[in-house]
Amino acid sequence: MATHRSGGDWQARAACRGPEREAFYPPTQFEPKRERDQREAKAKLVCGTCDVRQHCLDYAIAINETQGVWGGLNEAERRQYAAQLRRTTATTTN
Repeated sequence: MATHRSGGDWQARAACRGPEREAFYPPTQFEPKRERDQREAKAKLVCGTCDVRQHCLDYAIAINETQGVWGGLNEAERRQYAAQLRRTTATTTN
């Protein structure tokens, strides 16, 4: 995982900074699962084209971001990824 930085030029280069940015976060009102899945799939397509995807994911993990799609992963996927990183780190340091 890359070193955590609160800023960085990676954010300025992120593909999500365009008109599709609303796809990255849930609406303020109830969102049915089907609509959430469609919104997240749209966001993940943008992430798939992004040159700074790993920086974004590393940042979201480092700050424990609890909402939205970051680095191509939604909230639940990031929790799983972070847990896997912790297990891997624990295994390699023991």
